Formats: sequence, structure tokens, C-alpha cells
Amino acid sequence: MDFIDEKIENYALAHSQDESDVLKKLNRETHAKVIAPRMLSGHMQGNLLSMLSKMIQPEQILEIGTYTGYSAICLSQGLQENGKLHTIDINDELEKMTRAFIDEAGLTNKINVYIGNALNIIPTINELFDLVFIDADKKNYSAYYDLVFDKVRPGGFIIADNVLWSGKVIDNENIMDSDTKAIHEYNKKIHIDPRVEHMLLPVRDGLMIARKK
Repeated sequence: MDFIDEKIENYALAHSQDESDVLKKLNRETHAKVIAPRMLSGHMQGNLLSMLSKMIQPEQILEIGTYTGYSAICLSQGLQENGKLHTIDINDELEKMTRAFIDEAGLTNKINVYIGNALNIIPTINELFDLVFIDADKKNYSAYYDLVFDKVRPGGFIIADNVLWSGKVIDNENIMDSDTKAIHEYNKKIHIDPRVEHMLLPVRDGLMIARKK
């Protein structure tokens, strides 16, 4: 998943903003107690998400794929004073842990947590979003994009995680598994969409950043 030389990444982290105490604790507990902790955004990507959010200064954020709440806490740091982050996850087993850390971070009034299928929940959230972060099941990335597009204001951003998929996106299409194919198709979809400006940023497992024209 990580493509940067470990020594270079460690140097970059050593000269970047430290994790907050809450994020450090969340990072440790996720690795100790939760299956597939590599799904956590982590220090490097969390810093980037926080910085992007602070640059955009969103009033409304939609996150598809909460996991244990690390990225939600990071993204919320750029919210306007009366802003809200809406985060959706299908796994109700992590809800208690997620809500506990959101509360510990002092963000209970800033973050709305939804449990269920995002394809069903997104149409019920009647907001115009400044920023959308997609980090859920890969097969539905394109469906999520289509579903949220009209809910994003002009000039707003849609960011998708894991778009390099551990480097498997450069394999021959004939040998790609279904998740890799879905990610590859998503990347191609964004690349040819005339409604957005975009770049694929090779940080951690890759972020596709699309700005709605």
C-alpha cells in the first residue's frame, strides 16, 4: 500500500504536524482490536485530509466509509463554525468505538454518523456538499460518484481513496480481480469526465482528487 521509501516517509512524518492524542489513541486501538487495521487513514494521509479540508473550509462534508472514525476526525478539522460532517458505514459492529472517539475528540455536535447501505442513505441527506470523501467498498465507487455528483456544489471536491490499490491497477486488465477492475474503471471514469478537473495523487494508496467545474 505504501509506495514511498520508508526512510523518506519517516522523515516526512518527523517534519509534519503530530497526531493529536485522540488520533494516536485511535490509531493504537484500531491496530490492537479491529480486523484489517491497514484500512485506517493513518498519520500521513490523515494530515493531508486535514490540510485539504482546512484549505477548502467546507460547510458540509460527506464521507462514505467511516471505519473507526480516523478520517472523519481529520476531515472535520477544516469545517466552518456551523459545519457538519456526515459519515456512513455499513458495519454496525464498529459504531460504539467510532462514536466514543468522536465524542473524545469533542466532535459529537459536528459529526453525524449513519449506519447502513450508503446507496440508500445518501439520497436521504438533503445537503449541498463542499467535500466528499469516498473510502468504502470498491465495487461501488462509480455508483457513489454518480449518486453524489449533483449533491456537490460547483467548485466542490470529490476525493476517493485507494485508487492505486496496492499497485494492482497497473496490471494487465485480463488478470485484474473484481475490486481492482472497479478501481481501474473509476479512475478511467474520472479521467474522461469533462465536468471535473482532477489529479491522481500517489500518496499512500493513492487519492483521486476531482474538483467539480
